[in-house]
Amino acid sequence: MKKIYDYILDEKNHHFIIPAISIILGFLVGSIIMIFSGLNPLDMFASIIRGVFGITLSKIGTGKAIFNARYLGEYFVFAMPIILTGLSVAFAFRTGLFNIGAEGQMIVGSFASVVVAILVPLPPVLLLPLVILAGALAGAIWGFVPGILKAKYNVHEVVVTIMMNYIALFMTNYYLKKLPGSTNSKTVALVKGATLKSDFLSDITNHSRLNWGFILVIIAVFSFWYIIEKTTFGYELKAVGYNPDAAKYAGIKVNSRAALSMVIAGAYAGLGGTVLAIGTFGYGRVLPQAEGYGFTGIAVALVGGNTAAGSLLGGLLFGALNAAQPIMQSSGIPKDIAVIISSMIILFIAMQNGIKMLLERLKGGK
Repeated sequence: MKKIYDYILDEKNHHFIIPAISIILGFLVGSIIMIFSGLNPLDMFASIIRGVFGITLSKIGTGKAIFNARYLGEYFVFAMPIILTGLSVAFAFRTGLFNIGAEGQMIVGSFASVVVAILVPLPPVLLLPLVILAGALAGAIWGFVPGILKAKYNVHEVVVTIMMNYIALFMTNYYLKKLPGSTNSKTVALVKGATLKSDFLSDITNHSRLNWGFILVIIAVFSFWYIIEKTTFGYELKAVGYNPDAAKYAGIKVNSRAALSMVIAGAYAGLGGTVLAIGTFGYGRVLPQAEGYGFTGIAVALVGGNTAAGSLLGGLLFGALNAAQPIMQSSGIPKDIAVIISSMIILFIAMQNGIKMLLERLKGGK
């Protein structure tokens, strides 16, 4: 026990300990609210276990099958776009920029992939890579606009990205309806050669929507880590994020690095839209409102400490909450409980200086 106690209090481990404490406190607050609402927190945890691992605890000892691989497959479907938007926000954070535009970048990425898939007549071996590239490129262009405005005219990226979210939503909705065969709610189904759908993955997960998009997620996580940790460009991005004035004095082109950071961040979010459009659904969707993936990405980046591995784990966490929501509702638990828990986790992450202070007091510091 003493070793565990010392590990928790060691300042070197705070980058991992503080998010862990925030997550525990978030679930604790959610559980307390459930108790005061007359609900059983154990039902919530059982729903999460079922949504993530596909195991129904209530069936243990009944002789019925307790495992359903469909839930496992759907869990990864929920998590994949969240991980990618988390990477998007985290990458911009590393350069000191606040990318609230991941939602819009994701929407235009989805739109570009659908347009190419429907309008470009190519064999699958050429069409699918082009569809994926179109989504990432559209997101990158959408990220370039606030990036260049910040670099050239010092226009705050938060204002620009928020406004561009609305532009992306309404502009893409308008043009999606103009595509051949589209209705007021969606486009025609994309040809199989232009999607990431997989009969193999669907079959082994009991007909879930699991698709090859997870490969794109793995590539994105690795590329984030490699750029930030193993390249001179990544070092310059981190330097700009830590202290732009010192970076400029050292000869780093601060403005261009900021713009390029938003371009790469936009590409990650655009890729998230691609995974949704050609992986999860297989058609373009006319959205009545933003779905919130980009804003969840902010929470993922904060929980993950703006790192590649942290964003992956954070995306899996919030993916678990999203995957558990339908199961929770079927058990009589409002979906708002999951939203409350997510919000409380973010709140405690924002209070990390206070948590550090408490840990220091426990350690005996002043």
